Order: sequence, then C-alpha cells, then structure tokens
Amino acid sequence: MSHTWDPDRYLAYADERGRPFVDLLARVPAEAPKVVVDLGCGPGNLTSLLADRWQGAEVVGIDSSPEMIAAARDIEGVSWEVADLRDWARPDPLALRAPVDVLVSNATLQWVPGHLELLPGLLDRVAPGGWLAFQVPGNFDEPSHTARTELAAREPYAAHTRDARVPTSHDPDVYARVLLDLGCEVDAWETTYLHVLTGPDPVFDWVSGTGARPTLQSLPDDLRPLFEEEFRALLREAYPADSSGRVVLPFRRIFVVARKPDGVRV
Repeated sequence: MSHTWDPDRYLAYADERGRPFVDLLARVPAEAPKVVVDLGCGPGNLTSLLADRWQGAEVVGIDSSPEMIAAARDIEGVSWEVADLRDWARPDPLALRAPVDVLVSNATLQWVPGHLELLPGLLDRVAPGGWLAFQVPGNFDEPSHTARTELAAREPYAAHTRDARVPTSHDPDVYARVLLDLGCEVDAWETTYLHVLTGPDPVFDWVSGTGARPTLQSLPDDLRPLFEEEFRALLREAYPADSSGRVVLPFRRIFVVARKPDGVRV
C-alpha cells in the first residue's frame, strides 16, 4: 500500500534524527571523493552536510518521495532526483553508470523489503576503494513499534492495515557478514540514543512522522481518530512522563561503514 511523506512533520525532530547521520559520517574517512550519493535523502537537510564536507564533489540526493524532493530543491550545492533505491541495486552489465565514491543511506533501507539481498548490487555501484555507509533503526521490538503492530492487528483496523508497509532491519553482525563475504573492510556497530521529548504525546508525534505513518494513512477517515486515540494511550503507558513532563525515548540504531576493495567489482 502506497503512502506519502510529510517533510514538515518529519523535520519536527530534525536534531534528534540528524545525530545518527553525523555519527555515521564521522566514520567515513574518504578524503576527496568525486561523486557522493545520498540514497533516501528525505528533505535534504542532512544531504547538505555531505556538500559541506566534500566541497569538490558532485553530491546527489535521491528519494522515492516527490514530496521530500520538492522540499529539498531549495538547498544549493546538491542535485536532486526522484528515484527508487532498488533501481540502484539492479545489475549494470555494460557498466554504463558512473561509479560512486561514497554511497550513503540514512534510515532508509528498513523500508525496503529484502534489503539485505540488495547490498551486493549497491556495492557494485561503488568505485573500487570507495565507501558504502548506512544507518537503520534497530528498535522494532520496542513499544513504539510493537504497540502499533498489535493495535493494527485488531478489528476494525486489521481489514485496512494488513497491507500497510512496516519497517524492519537486521542486527549489525548480519550486515557485517554479508559485506565481509563480498571482500569489504567493515566497521559495524550499534548505539542506543536516549531522546528526551516534551509536550503532549511526544512519542506519538515522533512515530507518526515515520514508522507509524503508513499504518495511519491506511485507515479510513472515520477510523483513524479512534486508532490514534488508542495508540496514544498505549504509548503514554509505555513511555510515562516524569514530574516535569519529560519523556525518555530509547532509540537503538545500527551503523555500517564498508570500504570496497581496490580493483574489485562485485
């Protein structure tokens, strides 16, 4: 089931969502890449950091959401393109596509079913000696996701939500093994951030802009408010506010930085 993204809602927690990107980028030691690509660039606020760091590079931001790319087009120094990440993993037997020196994907692969099988194809787009770096959430067993899944499986919601997209990812060692088997040098790790949120139902506000959005959009207008009310209540119970109204949201993220061997095409 298709859904659309809201750049403004996504950017409501821009600082918190941006920190993993910065942490990922810090572990990519490329010095003077010619071509840098951000797959799943969203509204482009983080892609601009690539242009700032590698000012001599051609930087390209790619996202499948026209809404996100429309929001990004005002950012200078980057070329923007609406495209599906999966197209980048398809074979190029004639080697017509230019190689990429740094290929970055931040909080995107979790939306692509079977993305583990796409890694060889993505690595094939990287120039020998180049870098593939990505980050995905690893918190799908947390109440922020499990509460939505359990609620969406109940009637009267299930008839509408069963085909809604849900994100998923793997542990860091799984990604590392795939890329090691492809001959890469691999740096893989995980970090759990503790985001301090404020305001009424802040965890709902967070997830409704990302992981829960396809589920919410799958519901008809007459059911969505009831679902949201029940979902908010479950999240308030799972993430209670302290006496000052602060909510702590633990958020585990998975990071992988892989360097492709010189002179090797996978």
